[in-house]
Amino acid sequence: MSNIEIFVTLGPSSLNRDFLTYINNKKVSLVRLNMSHLNTTELKKKIIYLKKNCKIPICIDTEGAQIRTKLRKIKNIVCKKNKIVIISKNKGLFSLYPNEVFTKLKKGDILDVGFQDLKLKVVSKSEKNIKTKCIVKGILQGNKGVHVINRKISLNYLTEKDFKAIEIGKNFGIKNYALSFTNSKKDIINFSKILPSARKIFKIETLQGLKNLNFFLKKQNNFLIDRGDLSKDVGITNIPLAQRKIFKISKKFKKAKIAVATNFLESMIDNAYPTRAEVNDIYNALEMGASGLVLAAETAIGKYPKECVELLFKIINVYKKNN
Repeated sequence: MSNIEIFVTLGPSSLNRDFLTYINNKKVSLVRLNMSHLNTTELKKKIIYLKKNCKIPICIDTEGAQIRTKLRKIKNIVCKKNKIVIISKNKGLFSLYPNEVFTKLKKGDILDVGFQDLKLKVVSKSEKNIKTKCIVKGILQGNKGVHVINRKISLNYLTEKDFKAIEIGKNFGIKNYALSFTNSKKDIINFSKILPSARKIFKIETLQGLKNLNFFLKKQNNFLIDRGDLSKDVGITNIPLAQRKIFKISKKFKKAKIAVATNFLESMIDNAYPTRAEVNDIYNALEMGASGLVLAAETAIGKYPKECVELLFKIINVYKKNN
């Protein structure tokens, strides 16, 4: 049985000597820095800190081709049904990132914001602003993913920040990178060209990426199923089918490694113990053939990062003893 990897996402709860000393003594495979929640200055500081305090390899996880919200001067906007919400390109309280999205959106587009059901419909557009109307109420927060429901929008496979982050990583000798929203054949080819000698992990989190999986597996070996954003594309009730489909396809490729992410121990962000459903989910992923398990918010912002890591190792050990 091949080694099952554990990837730990670092954030406010875990970027400290106490936690890093703990995982230094564990067989954690990678520590993950998520560029969706960092700027390049912060990235440099965190790499320097980790180089001094952590012996585990660092993985820079790119933003990739995703639309995200950006709020200025406020923490959130309460959106009631029919409320008019203005998306401003340069000024104003609410904007979208990357800027290229302003040329892509059009009247009638429906924006699904974050994971709290908030939906906005584009009703008009000018050179500087996009006017939307709230059609499903919710709270609009900053740095949340935005999914265009009614059609596919093509974005550059890396943001400007991603390119800068990769250069920073190269300068520091980082050898592991993840491409978020791997959608097309060009994405996988171009990412491989700019990082020829690094370990590259390609994240499957869209329906388009799922459709191109056969081609991807012919070209590369390391993949990650991000069930959160994938659920936006395939529907949350279809996630079990999508996960099984990916593993079924990957079985045809002997060198393929498929890690799984999202919500493994979500309840442990606030609680010291997992739910039975979460433990069962982890074990099921291992039985399907998962080569790695990813902790995200659980260790980045959760109250019990050590306990989450410890629990994953325990479940993996139970799985190994019985298989």
